[in-house]
Amino acid sequence: MRTIELSAVTVEFPARVALHDVSVHLDQRRIAVIGANGSGKSTFARTLNGLVTPTAGQVRVHGLDPVRQAKQLRRRVGFVFSNPDTQIIMPTVAEDAAFSLRGRGLSRAEIRERVGAALARVGLVEYADAPAHTLSGGEKQLLALTAVLIGEPSLVVADEPTAYLDAANSRRIARFLLDEMPQQLVLATHDLRLAARCDIALRFEDGRLIDLGDPASVIAKYEVDQA
Repeated sequence: MRTIELSAVTVEFPARVALHDVSVHLDQRRIAVIGANGSGKSTFARTLNGLVTPTAGQVRVHGLDPVRQAKQLRRRVGFVFSNPDTQIIMPTVAEDAAFSLRGRGLSRAEIRERVGAALARVGLVEYADAPAHTLSGGEKQLLALTAVLIGEPSLVVADEPTAYLDAANSRRIARFLLDEMPQQLVLATHDLRLAARCDIALRFEDGRLIDLGDPASVIAKYEVDQA
């Protein structure tokens, strides 16, 4: 089951309503989420792995409730932040990639094998023993992705994953997320070129889901409204 469902979801913070009565059913593989700053797109993304708890309504992600079934959901949903420095927590590249495999009953040999394969996939195997903080911005984001994907989630939620990257590294991350990664993807982004490559786009404004459908159509309306 690769379905994301929100039913009348509202998220209230002390000073504002971040999401207002959002209902949507999604089963596409690549899902773009667009909107201006403060529109609700990041809050929407964070409801999908339990980082934000709805004030009202229900969320189901691949059949799981992010609030009541948080432990199971954490194994199915990986979250990638815009700034990889907030995600990289271990000293070396290999140790950070291996962190999410803790508590899964794997032997050291199995962990080494999985880490080596995962780092090779993103071109970081030669940096396995290097201090993680010495990587470039793009390499750090690839490491953050590796640390998520090594746990074999069924859904990856990426919140502005190219925001801190130059053009070349943005293309590198985009290619990996959109073309090479088999998992379902929810991509919250200001980069409309990336959104255009997805299978469906959602547009948020003032906490409301105001448009969804073919990315080209949704983006065209958004650009007109922003002009």
